[in-house]
Amino acid sequence: MAPDPKPYRVYRGGRTKGKVPAPARPLRLPRDGGNGAHTDYRGPGAVPGRKRFTRKRVILLVLLVLVALVIAWAVASWLSFSSGVADANGRLDQNAKLALTKQNGLLISHSTTVLMLGTDNARIGGREGDRHSDSIMLLRTDPKHHRLYYLSVPRDLVVPIPGAGTQKINAAFQVGGPALAIRTVHNFTSIPINHVVVVNFADFKDLIDALGGITVNVPRPIRSNHFDCPYATQARCDRWHGWRFAKGPQHMNGERALVYSRIRENLLDPSETDFTRGARQQAVLNAVASKFTSVGTLMRMPFSGASFVKPLTTDLTAWQLLQLGWIKFRSGDGSSVHCRLGGDFGGGGTGSPSEDNPAAIAMFLGRSAPQPPTGQFEPGCVIGHTLQ
Repeated sequence: MAPDPKPYRVYRGGRTKGKVPAPARPLRLPRDGGNGAHTDYRGPGAVPGRKRFTRKRVILLVLLVLVALVIAWAVASWLSFSSGVADANGRLDQNAKLALTKQNGLLISHSTTVLMLGTDNARIGGREGDRHSDSIMLLRTDPKHHRLYYLSVPRDLVVPIPGAGTQKINAAFQVGGPALAIRTVHNFTSIPINHVVVVNFADFKDLIDALGGITVNVPRPIRSNHFDCPYATQARCDRWHGWRFAKGPQHMNGERALVYSRIRENLLDPSETDFTRGARQQAVLNAVASKFTSVGTLMRMPFSGASFVKPLTTDLTAWQLLQLGWIKFRSGDGSSVHCRLGGDFGGGGTGSPSEDNPAAIAMFLGRSAPQPPTGQFEPGCVIGHTLQ
């Protein structure tokens, strides 16, 4: 049997009483390992090479994940939106593209003019084949001053139409589509047209619903006549009192916005004219443009980007439409200039253009200061709100 260990050490010179000294602690190397290299000693049992998650590392990791999500969202948005725009480009015939005045440079740095045509081939009896451009408007950008200019062209204005004689200007689209409408407006105004956008108001309902509705400021109460009755039976339509819109900001879904833009007769204000209807359509288009550039719409872009441009036919590319959206966002409604042309539209009027239309065109082009119209059917310009 092995002897028990003794509580003392034996030295060459004898023995020493007292406690047994503890074993020597291992020598701790300096943080640089003795050779200038930084080391982080964690004691015995530590796994070499494992790093602790510091607060800075966690923040950096979260930021990297967010950046990756933003990049993925942006790529998905672009693919969805550009796919819809490619379809919109394919719907425009080649003759219309040839009728446009070519422009070089970015839209965000160069002024451009866009012809906006609103068609209303409603899917109801008697109007399925109607391809007149009920809304005709020129949009000019002024990126240097962050301002937009709008010029409404009355649809009943009687002008020469190439190859079709002298008749109402909205017939140009019916006769020769966007190409003839571009040439007719250009010949009449002498304004070079760089791009065209055709908006189908019949499909506009779906776009507005996809955007979650729009808000339009209605300037005066409206009660319409019995057009587009929403009821199935004639007896119920006979008892119906027409569409109603209260004064002030109104949130509208697609159906309400489409009806608002179509109203031709306000029974509460017989003085309203086709100018007023054009102003309503312009207000709807502006509300859609504002909603289109909102944060909420941009968040849904990966899922609905293609449907947002479904009602459009245009030569503008996806990149150019984004530039227009940025210009719209930078300009603000308060600084926009809204102009209109005039003509003989009174009782028994001939629809002939006003002699003061060139002055309104000069205001639209920024060559003179805006001046409001002097009469109900006279041309002019105002800043900050649409002309009624």
